[in-house]
Amino acid sequence: MTISKTKYCAGVQCLKRLYLLVHSPELAAQPDDSAESIIEQGREAGMLARKLFPGGVEVSERGLDQAIRTTRELVANPAVQAIFEGMFEHDGVLVRVDILQRRRDKRWRLIEVKSTTEIKDHHLEDVAIQYRVVSRSGLDVAAAFLAHVNRGYVFDGGDIDVRRFFKIRNLTRRVERLQPKLTFQLRSEFTILSKPAPPDIAPGRHCTDPVTCEFYDRCNPPHPDDHIVYLPRIHASAMEELEEMGIESIREIPDDFDLTDIQRRAATCVQTGEPWFDRDGLALKMATLRYPIAYLDFETINPAIPRFAETHPYQQIPFQWSAHIQQRPGSEPQHYEFLATDENDPRREFITSLFAGLGESGSIVVYSSFESQRLSELASSFPEFADRINAIQTRLFDLLPVVREHTYHPAYAGSYSIKSVLPALVPEMTYDGMEVANGQDAGLAWESLVYGGLSSDKCEHIKKALLDYCALDTLAMVKLLDKLVVRS
Repeated sequence: MTISKTKYCAGVQCLKRLYLLVHSPELAAQPDDSAESIIEQGREAGMLARKLFPGGVEVSERGLDQAIRTTRELVANPAVQAIFEGMFEHDGVLVRVDILQRRRDKRWRLIEVKSTTEIKDHHLEDVAIQYRVVSRSGLDVAAAFLAHVNRGYVFDGGDIDVRRFFKIRNLTRRVERLQPKLTFQLRSEFTILSKPAPPDIAPGRHCTDPVTCEFYDRCNPPHPDDHIVYLPRIHASAMEELEEMGIESIREIPDDFDLTDIQRRAATCVQTGEPWFDRDGLALKMATLRYPIAYLDFETINPAIPRFAETHPYQQIPFQWSAHIQQRPGSEPQHYEFLATDENDPRREFITSLFAGLGESGSIVVYSSFESQRLSELASSFPEFADRINAIQTRLFDLLPVVREHTYHPAYAGSYSIKSVLPALVPEMTYDGMEVANGQDAGLAWESLVYGGLSSDKCEHIKKALLDYCALDTLAMVKLLDKLVVRS
């Protein structure tokens, strides 16, 4: 039996995950569009890193035996200074190495490429298993490196400067120290894989750390609505303490158990089955609103590889806004919107259209600090607009802390996100059935609209889906605020 690097790392996370990947892969959940985009992002970073090693040769064969043969031929050819996707096998473990660089002394550097902006603990296992297999396949590996994205890199608008875009970190000593652990881990993995059934491993943090397991739903069936997991921001240690007491239902939590004020409030609502509204607190907050009231929402992308001049990796780039504006109490809100539809940097048109849409007076309702953070970034990028942007920020009214501090409903299920609060307080409004139903969907849809090379009909279809979604987000805040005013 052989296992790949990916399966080895899955076993480090959870031996049951490894077993199911090898013996029952058909049970795995398929990656959604968001997961696929992360995979593609990693692929793009890997391709970009190859520019650090001009003249490198890719092992493109997919077949195992041929890929190993081709890799050996390239290793034996002194004219080849770098090998991309070289394939190696030792003691039943297969690895494909992002980059192998031949040194002048005929030794080799191993480079793993990640699209993250820092080294993470699980990256060490990834590099360590490659170091082990390649070294034991006959190559003299002098050093092992990890190349990750440099978040401080600022794109100048020309070609990506790959030497500044990546940080390359030497992990040799750290992966060498891991080798005894790898020996034990590999023995455990192959022993487990030889068994007739998967190991009985209880679900826990490892189900989502460092990645969400493909078999998460199999091991984590839905909890009942009153499960302690649905207490707001419940800490793992508190969960463990309650479970040790034999308590899984919020209804059974003793009055003297240490909870935060918000958690105790949530517990009381679940126990009584009744929502809670702080009428006096809501009234004070509502009294600070000034008409005309605008309800504002942004949509953004944050690409790993920057596309616009003076932006850095993973910078949030706003491409769409929606605003419903209510001139006076009880009046029908008017809707305004902006959506960038070409490959140009959307930010300047985004902010200038926003100035025109919002006017210069009245409160601006948002849900979370997201919009304010994006406005601060725009002010930094376009200092000529800084004063006008600051004026907008002084008018912002964040509805999230109002909901968190002055309301609770059992249907929130421990979450104060608008996707949880809206169906609880405004059940007639729903995102069900929408082609674009969340921010991740919106970003992916905009990418396909602008960069997908789609037909005009398909582009119009995506534009409508984006506009409908963002408009619903702001209309949802109108309805939500109406409900809170009634309760105040």
